[in-house]
Amino acid sequence: MRERKIKAATAKEMTMHHTLVNLELHAFQAQMDPHFIFNSLNAIHHYILTTSTDMASLYLTRFSKLMRLMIGNFNKEWVNLQDDLEALELYIQLEQLRFDQQFAYHVRLMPEIMHQFTLVPPLIIQPFVQYAIWHRILQRPQKNGGRLYIIIGKQEDRLYIQVEDNGVDAVEAAESGEQSQTAGVDIAAERLYMMSEKYHMEASIDTQQVFDDQQQCCGNRITISMQHFATRQSLAV
Repeated sequence: MRERKIKAATAKEMTMHHTLVNLELHAFQAQMDPHFIFNSLNAIHHYILTTSTDMASLYLTRFSKLMRLMIGNFNKEWVNLQDDLEALELYIQLEQLRFDQQFAYHVRLMPEIMHQFTLVPPLIIQPFVQYAIWHRILQRPQKNGGRLYIIIGKQEDRLYIQVEDNGVDAVEAAESGEQSQTAGVDIAAERLYMMSEKYHMEASIDTQQVFDDQQQCCGNRITISMQHFATRQSLAV
């Protein structure tokens, strides 16, 4: 009986490991989207020809750094939040370039977060940010004034990441036909829940609308919550 239980536990662990590896590969493929790469390089090329070689050099540097971080973080279960946010901001800045500054963004770290010592699974936050940009903000009738807020904090022993936008709501996104293109988000959610089962993170993802003072819908908020994990160095601080 004991031997059978050990074999079953080992088989379950191996299945989970293979599933996580496959999900990491799919997440990496989703992030290395050929359209994003081509359009980013095309936008940089446009800067070279028409605007400023200095700006082109700046964005080319950001693009190459993002590629290096994405490739470097591939196949890792954990990275520190500082590195993950660096890659995230590089991604957002390139999307701003592609879409001609149609939106502004702000990343806010709450005082209780030491981002250099906080651990997160890589390739988790970016798909939700991408979804907010592509399927919420860029679907607004206006071609400017989009806003994206990313707030990261801690309540007791839980880390939370909020991605908030002033884009269209879920009904409008579904009517536009963009709601079906959620592969990156689905992969990220599945990876998070698999990591949650493996490390007992009690992770959750909550989606809700944001309302103004007149109770009119003015945006959307996705909240990712999980057990807070820190590096050993932070415990000595």
